[in-house]
Amino acid sequence: MENIALIESFSEFKDDKLIDRVMLMAILEEVFRSTLKKRFGSDDNFDIIINPDKGDLEIWRNRVVVADGEVEDENSEISLEEARRIEPDFEVGEDVSEEVKLIDLGRRSILALRQNLISKIHEHDNTNIYKQFKDLEGELYNAEVHHIRHRAIILLDDEGNEIIMPKDKQIPSDFFRKGENVRGIIESVELKGNKPAIIMSRTSPLFLEKLFESEIPEVFDGLITVKKVVRIPGEKAKVAVDSYDDRIDPVGACVGMKGSRIHGIVRELGNENIDVINFTNNLQLYITRALSPAKITSIKIDDENKTAEVMLKPEEVSKAIGRGGHNIRLAGQLTGYEIDVFREGVEEDVELSEFSDEIEDWVIAEFSKIGLDTAKSILEQDVEDLVRRTDLEEETIADVMRILREEFE
Repeated sequence: MENIALIESFSEFKDDKLIDRVMLMAILEEVFRSTLKKRFGSDDNFDIIINPDKGDLEIWRNRVVVADGEVEDENSEISLEEARRIEPDFEVGEDVSEEVKLIDLGRRSILALRQNLISKIHEHDNTNIYKQFKDLEGELYNAEVHHIRHRAIILLDDEGNEIIMPKDKQIPSDFFRKGENVRGIIESVELKGNKPAIIMSRTSPLFLEKLFESEIPEVFDGLITVKKVVRIPGEKAKVAVDSYDDRIDPVGACVGMKGSRIHGIVRELGNENIDVINFTNNLQLYITRALSPAKITSIKIDDENKTAEVMLKPEEVSKAIGRGGHNIRLAGQLTGYEIDVFREGVEEDVELSEFSDEIEDWVIAEFSKIGLDTAKSILEQDVEDLVRRTDLEEETIADVMRILREEFE
């Protein structure tokens, strides 16, 4: 009964860790063998008998009887005199099995056993959590905000598992309160030491793809395929979709009547502007669709260098480039081609960099950020619109326009 009582005291926390008794007994054997090695130098001559049903464990030490005074290894050999105290008819050369009571190991060894057992169970628990979440990589997951830090949000799921969402994995407009439920994808799972580090992301393109699967039945059922997703989190995204069924309009099905289907996804992403386009293997048509809402006059494609020169009417240029250059950048990422925009009917233009002796470099850089890198591309813009789209003062923009006009006059 001593062993049972001790094992029960060791295993009092097993229910909290959701570990079954059979696994507990297996861990116990591993822990006891480790203790026996430290205490006796070897565990090879020990039998550990486990009875999971009773929750009992027996330890037996096997030794060979040798003549008195000839014991060389006290762990594997026993003198004839000592053996006959156990059983009076033992003879030299016979095997003696003697039960080792846990209590006989000493208080210090028992405390070490308990600590080692706790450590092993935590290790087992962490391994199971790692495997569980490794299988969930790339999948949608819900968790509750537990703690808000400067560089990360700490989340807890229903089972109390800790999930981390770093600042750079949050959409810029995200604002969380403690106790709030958050949805994202499990982006990565790593073992750091013995503890799993589970990272959630809301900025990954895969998060948007999984939202399409979750919110649009035809995508979930495989009738519509999401071919590619590119994002500037919180700002703009482009999603190329396709269907093998000619009767289905993939764009219409994803957007829904008056945007009813995609509205929930847009709201989830902090009002991220989502363009859904029909995928096609016709590269010219694909680039044309990728640059929507701009209307393209003509395209010249260089397959070797993966570049495309796009000709547009002057009034379409700003649409193709988009606010902050987002539209043209995402179109390039979606198609895999670097897209250069040219204005139709413009015979002569001057690169903005050529005015560096009159216009400061940081001002030129501000215009470049929104895709304006020539003199005429700036002169075609409205001053108020440029103030809104850049970090430049109205007076600075007016001075730049004056310098550029003088060039053409």
